[in-house]
Amino acid sequence: MLDNRTKVSILVPVYNEDMNIERAYAEIVRVFAALPDYDYEIIVTDNHSTDRSFALLREIAERDPRVRVIRFARNYGYERSLLVAYKSATGACAVQIDCDLQDPPELIPKMLELWRQGHQVVYGVRETLEEGAVMRATRRLFYRLIASMSEDDLPVNAGEFRLVDARILSELRQVDDTSPYLRGLISSMGFSQIGFEYVRRIRTAGESKFPFRAMLSLAVDGVLNHSLVPLRLASAVGLLVGCLTFLLSLGYIMGRLVFGQDWPAGFATTTLLLLMSISMNAIFLGVLGEYLGRIFMQAKHRPTPIIEETLNMDQPRHHLVFDADRRTQISTAL
Repeated sequence: MLDNRTKVSILVPVYNEDMNIERAYAEIVRVFAALPDYDYEIIVTDNHSTDRSFALLREIAERDPRVRVIRFARNYGYERSLLVAYKSATGACAVQIDCDLQDPPELIPKMLELWRQGHQVVYGVRETLEEGAVMRATRRLFYRLIASMSEDDLPVNAGEFRLVDARILSELRQVDDTSPYLRGLISSMGFSQIGFEYVRRIRTAGESKFPFRAMLSLAVDGVLNHSLVPLRLASAVGLLVGCLTFLLSLGYIMGRLVFGQDWPAGFATTTLLLLMSISMNAIFLGVLGEYLGRIFMQAKHRPTPIIEETLNMDQPRHHLVFDADRRTQISTAL
């Protein structure tokens, strides 16, 4: 009998989450049990966990073939592991959700409803955050800062809880980036995107995998991947130094010719030459930085994460890659 159900890929990144894996699996299965029109697959990317996470995933995969697991040879980081999960998704859409279930799985039907209305991206906007006042203020400030600096339309206070259409998945399969910022990357693709507010739960088991250092690293990736403002700031500083040098030079000339100041021999000339050379170097380095920044944004091609082992993913999968030279689509193994 032909199965006309719509397939949804659930993407779950894991790193040392042995206290949450069984619970997360049970919650996802429970949600889809109430959605008879949908089938699902669960794609788990294990970032080389050092606890019992992979052993538990193996047990689940053995009893449920819809659970597919990818274990990396080492910890490649949250964003890179997620990019592999997106590239591996085979559903008509994919939902990204963390294993700690701070983002409620019961909101998946609402996301599917908004997707059915024609939106290619549906993302959750955190109404409340269960964290300290300083961290909460810092996080919101960062969201607003990167949104103001970027030329892309990045949603404010949107986390990692999102649904993307197969059209977005097709575009993500062509991304080759060792420092991806998926939140911004997906937002920058355009299409129809809509957000909805929700209350994020507090973590009930395990420890957060996003300490301040990891959050700072993610913030740096977000700024550098979606903004040339740092490079333009270098140009602006160089221009400012150049203007100050010009004013100092003008003051020296006026003091020497008009007011008859007796400067030490060679002092002013040497100082002015040094200031002028520094300012010129800063200006031209800033200009070069503008061009290098554009090359950097256009041509980042680096190796993908190494996969140590997979579960329930024995069959090779293919996707279509657009050949710009021959104006055709070529099927390539993923």
